Amino acid sequence: MPVVEIAIRSSNCGIFRRAHELTRGLAAIEALRIMRPLPLVWINGLHMTEQRPIAVLGGGSFGTAVANLLAENGHAVRQWMRDPEQAEAIRVQRENPRYLKGIKIHEAVEPVTDLLATLEACDLCFVALPSSALRAVLAPHAERLAGKLLVSLTKGIEAQTFKLMSEILQEIAPQARIGVLSGPNLAREVAEHALTATVVASEDEQLCERVQAVLHGRTFRVYASGDRFGVELGGALKNVYAIIAGMAVALGMGENTKSMLITRALAEMTRFAVNQGANPMTFLGLAGVGDLIVTCSSPKSRNYQVGFALGQGLSLDDAVTRLGEVAEGVNTLKVLKAKAQEVGVYMPLVAGLHAILFEGRTLEQVIELLMRAEPKTDVDFISTSGFN
Repeated sequence: MPVVEIAIRSSNCGIFRRAHELTRGLAAIEALRIMRPLPLVWINGLHMTEQRPIAVLGGGSFGTAVANLLAENGHAVRQWMRDPEQAEAIRVQRENPRYLKGIKIHEAVEPVTDLLATLEACDLCFVALPSSALRAVLAPHAERLAGKLLVSLTKGIEAQTFKLMSEILQEIAPQARIGVLSGPNLAREVAEHALTATVVASEDEQLCERVQAVLHGRTFRVYASGDRFGVELGGALKNVYAIIAGMAVALGMGENTKSMLITRALAEMTRFAVNQGANPMTFLGLAGVGDLIVTCSSPKSRNYQVGFALGQGLSLDDAVTRLGEVAEGVNTLKVLKAKAQEVGVYMPLVAGLHAILFEGRTLEQVIELLMRAEPKTDVDFISTSGFN
């Protein structure tokens, strides 16, 4: 029999008294487990559960959106960022004008710049640092990370090692409990409470349950997965293809072309991921095809914006400068092409985009080469076992 956990608050009101008696009776036959409610405190005029604050490391758009979600669910949040001026702007204006302009920052989100104090105060930390900075920021504080729950929000790959962010966290803090959060999660839409789903992935089931408990809300649904590597790899790889998709739109290519690019991108991603040990079924979920669709279709996607600017004729440097934020796909492209060549995985779209950005080719030339290449099978990973 499944066990249901509920919290009961005493009341003199008849309906609550009857419910109280009913649950006590169910508890007697072990159908319910009665939990004492968490005490409540007031923070900045808000009713919050009395517990340790949750950390969000990073002052970018998605880190800010996640910090707001946590606060709206009743949690005290400390959002760490390097820039004191940015922290002061958020503290005074209750807005992140640099990365999420126009979004009200919840009063329970406290912008801070003392990383050591933040790590000492928090057991659960969401890590939203750029892939190029994560190791340098956290390695000096490795001893403070032991035993903590570290959940990476960053969809990138470290250039020198081809390590994913959770692998870097595990290397820095082998005694920490590691997870990742990934999915079709455009930061502004999350902040504006558009209906959104995401995936928390970890071999640690209790970590997944904890993240689901603190983030799951009326507009943000959190699913769980045990394939941390596959979920995180999907989030990193799709950024490359978003650049291609943005370029295609800027150049006026048709809907058939965009659909072809997205589906062949999924085939490439899955082929590479399986070579690296991921479960191909993971790529049929939110962190695979779900994230790929939104990133390759939306002008709100940072990597799509870079591709669109390139398609308009801007140089790569100018496109990234105009964006004003990190577009992880540009960094991922270089290391992904090298890795694909090293392990012998066929990734023509990756090779083609690399040729466009770094070898002087045009998108039209690359697509022509793709169309003239030897025909391949449509889906590489089809199993009929288990189907009726």
